[in-house]
Amino acid sequence: MYEYKFVKIEFTRISSKPKVNYQDVIEEHAREGWRFVQLLAPGMAINGVGSYYDLIFERPKK
Repeated sequence: MYEYKFVKIEFTRISSKPKVNYQDVIEEHAREGWRFVQLLAPGMAINGVGSYYDLIFERPKK
C-alpha cells in the first residue's frame, strides 16, 4: 500500500512562471523518501496559460 502527497506550485500573476523551482521541490521530496509520479497542470487562466502545477509523490505506507 502507498501513501500520496500532492504539492501545489502556483504561478506568479504577471509573468506566469512558477513561484518556486519545481525541480528543487522534487529533489527535496526524493531526499525524504518520496518518489515523483507526475506533474499536472490542471488550472488554466483566462489567457490560456496554466495557473499552477500539482506535483504528485508516492511512497510505501509505513
